Amino acid sequence: MIRRVNRDDAGVLADLIRRGFVDVAKKFGLNRDNCPKHPSNYTEEWVIGDLERGVAYFIQEEDGIPVGCVGLENAGEGVFYVERLAVLPEHRRRGFGRRLMSHAESSAKDMGARRLEIGIISDDTTLRDWYLGAGFCETGRKRFP
Repeated sequence: MIRRVNRDDAGVLADLIRRGFVDVAKKFGLNRDNCPKHPSNYTEEWVIGDLERGVAYFIQEEDGIPVGCVGLENAGEGVFYVERLAVLPEHRRRGFGRRLMSHAESSAKDMGARRLEIGIISDDTTLRDWYLGAGFCETGRKRFP
């Protein structure tokens, strides 16, 4: 089941995002000091701020247990950003990510999206290949210190 998040879910969502991105943080040596805004550092307050800004989040559950999430942010003019797509490591490779992405795509279309965009760590070739396989195309790269 995939359901829309409300403010009462902020703590659960923050925990899900943190746990879903901790392996990426370890892989690239990211921490609170060198990358304070990385999703592995997500807080309940950040979720609440996102919701107040209009970000729509969705949680996927299996047997009532949250296993993944995705967010959609309306950037204007028909462009939506896919935000914080995460599946807990112990639940990966079971199709949850694809189902969340499909749900995000259909939800964005219902909200008036003409285009979806996402930003990832481009050195994460496994993730980049996953998104390319999901129909995204690479439009540019940026380096951040």
